[in-house]
Amino acid sequence: MPPAHHPVRRCGTRSALARLAPALLALLTVLTGCSSAPGPSAPADSAAVGTPPEVKHPAAPTKVVIPSIGVTGSLMELGLNTDGTVEVPPAEKGMTAGWYTGGSVPGEAGAAVIIGHNDTRFGKAVFHDLKKIAKGADITVTNDRGESVHFTVTGTESVSKNSFPTEKVYGPTEDHALRLITCDGDFDAQGHPVNNLIVYAMLD
Repeated sequence: MPPAHHPVRRCGTRSALARLAPALLALLTVLTGCSSAPGPSAPADSAAVGTPPEVKHPAAPTKVVIPSIGVTGSLMELGLNTDGTVEVPPAEKGMTAGWYTGGSVPGEAGAAVIIGHNDTRFGKAVFHDLKKIAKGADITVTNDRGESVHFTVTGTESVSKNSFPTEKVYGPTEDHALRLITCDGDFDAQGHPVNNLIVYAMLD
């Protein structure tokens, strides 16, 4: 998993997932930092010109549901730590997953990334059973407007944290893609899982 502000007993604090290449970071835009350009000043005869439509900003995802493995979890926003690594939910919020705001909004074009713990020092966490997910499973993400989008799992991959496929997971794509990430594999001498489990899904 990506590194956390708070130590996590079982999930490593310096995952290869979090070591985004500088070139990739330059491509990623933190959506909450964007703002629309100011509109032109209205002329004196504004009624003849009309009123431009209100700009609708993307809604933030707030919940992820995976019925086939019994997962229902709220979502918090995740950004970057001061050292440029990806945040993860704090250990005390193990049942809350996080949406990485530097990626796409789930349902929009691009790669949307949701990160959740497998276990923390407090016990089982939101993605503890993610390893049981099967190809074809439904993943539903709901936003703060109550709108839901559905994704279908296309595959899974367990990779060493030392060789995490950063470009494949975070890189630009024209697909409407979703990636779920948690810890996986055996434990190292410090009690941290040595792998990351990545679930790949596409918008229905």
